[in-house]
Amino acid sequence: MYNILVCDDERDIVSALKIYLESEGHNVFTAFNGSEAVEAVKQNDIHLVLMDIMMPVCDGITAMVKIREISNIPVILLTAKSEDTDKIIGLTVGADDYVTKPFNPVEVIARVKSQLRRYMQLGGGQKSEPQSGYTIGGIELNDKTKQVFSDGEEVSLTPTEFEILKLLMKNEGAVMSPKEIYREVWGGDGYGAESTVAVHIRHLREKIEINPAEPRYLKVVWAHGYKMENGDKK
Repeated sequence: MYNILVCDDERDIVSALKIYLESEGHNVFTAFNGSEAVEAVKQNDIHLVLMDIMMPVCDGITAMVKIREISNIPVILLTAKSEDTDKIIGLTVGADDYVTKPFNPVEVIARVKSQLRRYMQLGGGQKSEPQSGYTIGGIELNDKTKQVFSDGEEVSLTPTEFEILKLLMKNEGAVMSPKEIYREVWGGDGYGAESTVAVHIRHLREKIEINPAEPRYLKVVWAHGYKMENGDKK
C-alpha cells in the first residue's frame, strides 16, 4: 500500500480519483489547492502526488516548485488540453508525467503504477539488482546507490531524470529517438512523447552540464533523437 496525495480544486475529481486509487489498495490523502498539497507532503509520508495545474490560492506549478525543494517523490500533473504551455512548465520544474482531462481511469492507474514502481526501485522498499554503474567523461552514475555525479559534485535528479540518464549512458554513442526513450522510461508510446522527453532532456542538461547551451555529453541529433557521448575525448 502506498500513500498518494490527490490535489484538485474540483471536489468531484478528487472523489473519483480517491475511489479508483483506493480500489487498488492505496491510502489516499486529499488537498484542494497547492498550499494544502505542499503541507500534506511536509507532514506525511507521501509516495506520489496527483495534482491539478489550475487551482486557486496556490496553483500546481507553484506547488510543484515548493515540493521539489523538499522531495523527489513522483508528481503527475492533471491538465486540460488547453494548458500545453503550463504542462511544459510543469515538466520543466520537476513533474514526472501528466494526464490530460477528461482522463481515463485505466490510464491514470497505469501511470501511477509506473511512477511508483520506478520510485521504489530508486530508493523505496525494493532493492534493484546490483550493477556497477556507468561513467562517461565527468558524469558518473551509480545504480546501486542511485547517485549521479558531475565533475565530482553530486547532482539531485528526479526518478524519471535518473532513468533517462541511465538509459542513455547504458547505450553510450547510440542515438535514441524520443519515442524509444518514452517507451523505455514511461512504458508506452504516449501522446506528446517528443515534448515530454525534450523537457526532461533540457532539465537534465541544466543539472549535469557546465554549459547547457553547449553540452559536452548529452547531445541532440537533429530529426533523430538524443545520445550520450564523452565530450572530453579529443
